[in-house]
Amino acid sequence: MLNSRIDYSGMPGAMDNIDLVIFDCDGVLIDSEPIASRTLAETLQGAGIAISAAEAHVKFTGNSESIIAEMCRRDYGIIDIAALFQTWHLHLFDEFARSLTPIPGISAIVHNLNRPKCVASNSTMQRLRNSLGKLDLWNAFGEGVFSAEVVPRPKPAPDLLLHCAERFRARPAKCVMIDDSPHGVAAAVAAGMIAVGFVDPTDPRAGRRAVLDAAGAVAIATGADELAAILENVGERL
Repeated sequence: MLNSRIDYSGMPGAMDNIDLVIFDCDGVLIDSEPIASRTLAETLQGAGIAISAAEAHVKFTGNSESIIAEMCRRDYGIIDIAALFQTWHLHLFDEFARSLTPIPGISAIVHNLNRPKCVASNSTMQRLRNSLGKLDLWNAFGEGVFSAEVVPRPKPAPDLLLHCAERFRARPAKCVMIDDSPHGVAAAVAAGMIAVGFVDPTDPRAGRRAVLDAAGAVAIATGADELAAILENVGERL
């Protein structure tokens, strides 16, 4: 197992086989999902819906906002979704500015990764700018931050990942996608890419490794140190 504080950029060989490393954002790069779940639960509570932060975390995490909106219409009968989301976003972005942090150890991996890299997120660009955009990690990706808004279908469809590969002129079979959601893993599999599952060691949801394995992940990292080792091993397979 490699330590994420080591500089991997000079390591020859296996990593050179990777055309593109694609990172999901929420839950992989940034510790945003607990904040999003709590603020969404509080917003729904304000609309008269009885839901806890833990329940919101299980129900909504990993879904695009368009899918969350449909779930709120279907399951709670909320009609004015625009007003609900406006309230939620104000609360959410305020909390991001106040307390958002990167996933421990991930900054070193991203900054030292000597391969083309980008972000592929189901989040809107507005949310990405108000979350990842508040951290130094944003600058590590340059213009390579992509939202599902730019394609017809969000993850688990392969559209966004194939868009990333096209923009970087990367061969899908030589791309590695890192995601904490079965939606992202399934999208990578559908795109013909190597899917690596990621589990935040502090994630309160049980059975995450089994969920990612069932979705098709070829390897699963719990935390940044395991991810660093897995990236080396995945490169050797290509």
